[in-house]
Amino acid sequence: MMHIDERLTPASLAPQLDHFWLLSGEKIRLIQREYDESKGSPVFTRMGKYSSRGWTEWTQGFQFGSALLQFDATGEQEMLSHGREKTLARMAPHLTHTGVHDHGFNNISTYGNLLRLMQEGKIPFQEWEKNFYELALKVSGAIQATRWTTTREGGFIHSFNGAHSLFVDTLRSCRSLMVSHLLGHSLSTEGDVVVNLMERAIQHITTTARHSIYYGEGRDRYDQRGRTAHEAIFNVKDGNFRCPNSQQGYSGFTTWTRGLAWAMTGFAEELECFRQLDEAELLPFGGWVSLSESMLKAARAVCDFYIANTPTDGIPYWDTGAPLLHRMGDYLNKPSDPFNGFEPVDSSAAAIGAQGLLRLGHYLIRHDDPEGGHRYWQAGLTVLHNLLQEPYLSLRKEHQGLLLHSVYHQPNGWDYLPEGSPIPYGESSMWGDYHLREAALYLQKMNRNERYLTFFNCTR
Repeated sequence: MMHIDERLTPASLAPQLDHFWLLSGEKIRLIQREYDESKGSPVFTRMGKYSSRGWTEWTQGFQFGSALLQFDATGEQEMLSHGREKTLARMAPHLTHTGVHDHGFNNISTYGNLLRLMQEGKIPFQEWEKNFYELALKVSGAIQATRWTTTREGGFIHSFNGAHSLFVDTLRSCRSLMVSHLLGHSLSTEGDVVVNLMERAIQHITTTARHSIYYGEGRDRYDQRGRTAHEAIFNVKDGNFRCPNSQQGYSGFTTWTRGLAWAMTGFAEELECFRQLDEAELLPFGGWVSLSESMLKAARAVCDFYIANTPTDGIPYWDTGAPLLHRMGDYLNKPSDPFNGFEPVDSSAAAIGAQGLLRLGHYLIRHDDPEGGHRYWQAGLTVLHNLLQEPYLSLRKEHQGLLLHSVYHQPNGWDYLPEGSPIPYGESSMWGDYHLREAALYLQKMNRNERYLTFFNCTR
């Protein structure tokens, strides 16, 4: 179980953040110099060098978005130029990619960050440039919304597995629909039927909360509050839910911790967004009270599960039900060990989850439950503090990754195994690096009293 450090404050992490951004800039430049873009999008490292993996195109936005986050944090103009130029040159295919459920990753991280930086006055305002970014985000949200499966209770954006498949990851990709809606866009379908994108986002969030999250209410024999299923399977003929499943976790009845982390951050930031909407806009979907209760119930559950089922330093193993964890003794009551001989940790889950803890904590402190919010806030600071130092921060100058000990697909065996090791360690992922930067930027803005960082800042 996590040991939450009550001594930490955002200010106390400031020296770590300063060092982090220096290191982060070096890693971005190293990839710029060394990575062969003809090989496709960089996904994860092998022996310290980024490589691609043709499964789905979901990481290129993190590559160029990282440069934009670096600019936001440090003011380095070369990073802005790189992020802007590569977004223009390489990201257009991602806007109209109908085969992925990852628009909120690729396009919010690039076009969304650029529009946000303009709205916040970090880059000069130009009407044509603003319109270009807005158009890109409108298109992205509408395209994402076409991957739609109707269920008896509503519907969801289906994964690349097919119309029957709901991934918990996609909760964070709902940002693309929400941003598109907030920019005044909708989806037009056959017969000029107009689809409300916020309605689709709400239906997806509600379906995820109902079927991907467990609440300890007797759903099945493995119903532990806060546990998540990576994949929920539906019968597309009658719209009924059938069973939990997993693609990257150990099983449908264990918790893949990166999926858990996506839920933590997804619910927390969507709560922040819905809080800004007029009640009249939410009434057709049950109203603010009903929606917030559902999302808060899910957000608290997954964050509580993370705290209870993660080692003392807040960095989890790749799946809470991984089959060889029992060989490690009382592993939850000591710090994580990325060099153990049984099961790998996944630092990328910690980088994603840290932001969820911080956002939920901040939300509750401001609105509903200061005491409970303080617990989540301090937990988020604890995770981030431990990620910003060895053995998780990558200090070797020749290693292209920033966050060490991330894993991609343990069941498929895609991760690099060091010689003589039965488990992967020492490598990085593009999503892990990006989300550590995003969490660091979130906290730095709090330290500097800058505008609170949200994905929907780009809309206003």
